[in-house]
Amino acid sequence: MRVLLCIVSMILSWFSYGQNVNVSGVNIFDGEPYLAIDPNNHQHLVAAWMGTQLGQKVSIKSAYSNDGGLTWSTPIWQAHQVANNSSADVSLGYDLNDNLFMAYIDYDNENFTNGGVFVRKSTDGGQTWGAAVEAISSLDCPDKLCVDRPWMVIDRSSGPLDGTIYVTSMNADQPTLVIPPYNPYLAVSTDNGTTFSTPRYLDTLNYYAGSTITQPMPSPTVTANGTFMAIYPSYEPSTQGPFAHLYIATSTTAGVNIDHIDAYTGTGNTITNPYLKKGSLFKNDPSDPNHLAYFFLRETSGDVDIYFMESFNGGTGWSPQQRINQDPIGTGKLQDLVWADFDLDGDLAVCWRDRRNATTVGYNVETEIFCAVRYKDSTDFSPDFAISDTQIAHDVILEGKGNDFMNVQFLNDTVYAVWGDVRSGNLSIYLNKISVANGTSSITNIAKEELVHTVVYPNPSSETIKLTQWFKSEHYAVYDQSGNLVMKGRKFPEDGLEIRKLTPGNYTMILEDGEWQLSTSFIKE
Repeated sequence: MRVLLCIVSMILSWFSYGQNVNVSGVNIFDGEPYLAIDPNNHQHLVAAWMGTQLGQKVSIKSAYSNDGGLTWSTPIWQAHQVANNSSADVSLGYDLNDNLFMAYIDYDNENFTNGGVFVRKSTDGGQTWGAAVEAISSLDCPDKLCVDRPWMVIDRSSGPLDGTIYVTSMNADQPTLVIPPYNPYLAVSTDNGTTFSTPRYLDTLNYYAGSTITQPMPSPTVTANGTFMAIYPSYEPSTQGPFAHLYIATSTTAGVNIDHIDAYTGTGNTITNPYLKKGSLFKNDPSDPNHLAYFFLRETSGDVDIYFMESFNGGTGWSPQQRINQDPIGTGKLQDLVWADFDLDGDLAVCWRDRRNATTVGYNVETEIFCAVRYKDSTDFSPDFAISDTQIAHDVILEGKGNDFMNVQFLNDTVYAVWGDVRSGNLSIYLNKISVANGTSSITNIAKEELVHTVVYPNPSSETIKLTQWFKSEHYAVYDQSGNLVMKGRKFPEDGLEIRKLTPGNYTMILEDGEWQLSTSFIKE
């Protein structure tokens, strides 16, 4: 029996942080990461995230490591389904046959003329990816835009539905386009991702999400005995009583038949700060199909803290809500961005974005990534500890929707955490892994992605400069060595920018294209 106190003495050694790894290596924009570990080769890791692909809108990128995260491949990006689309919200998962799957949104994020949730398959651990298969289309749900926040889970139970892929989603945050009531959705593949069922509602009569919660995000899981479950919030006082609910949709028939459990009935949990990332998370214990855990934010005593409750009977009864972060109560310090994972024998790791050491209160302050662990044979979490090796300055990009998700995997007493972080001056993806068995952390720099060496050509030039084929720009601005603006305009000319009138010397040019900004330089001869 492992005793929790045996790891307390190791906590201090954890504060000699391993160096956090910049997984993405990009100096413009990377965010919303997800991590997968090959169940048959724990040295093989795959990370995926939203990333800048110059000349395009945000794309999904991925990279793989064959040495436990010490070094990483050059990132691979996924082409958009339609030109000028944007991508977001990636998740990863393995089946028992070592096939790796990736789910994400690809959509017109300006006019919403098209959009869908797509799934790709890799048979070589993320080195190459197959064709995109549409799991959920915005055409499947007129006036609903049911393609936001897709999460993918895969049945690994060795049972009759082993390999079944479940993709959930919710309505997009577009109030002028989405007509209530609002719903959580489910699409299912029983043929290894070749095709998906027509999306269906997870809610139903007496278990509606309702017309008040505009984005009732379902958080899915598959238990060790192959039961699909997804928890979603509800508030429908006109037909389901005056209280808020958390409902669990369950299925043992690959989504053909869905039953429901009322997991919680009570007052709603309002988070007043509009910027906090308050998405909840539903996880199951691989060693016990009846052991479930639900993680969420709760605002009490002027604080927003990380809470969870758990069930040991398949969701019909739940423990009292328990606060996880252990900083003083009532300080006004805000915590958010919770993620968690059970390891194979039922130990639990929980990580979040923490502001306890910030110089002031509020959302837009310095942050760190903190974690806590709890062994299955204990009722208490370890003292919580930081795994980010520096305080992370706030950036306005973190005030947008998304942009800073994190993901946690817990395997063989090692916590793997990836998150979005602006320490480099731009949002990038960082990884750290820490062994809770011996307190070691073995992280080194990940090989950086080379974007494009040449942006401007010819360089030097006396007459005209052009952009290489990977770049386009909606806005450009040119500055001299003293920082004076000497040229600016929209739509960098396809036939080149005339610089004949500039004084010979060195110049800096800023290129912007909606979702990215790039600084480059050139010499006027």
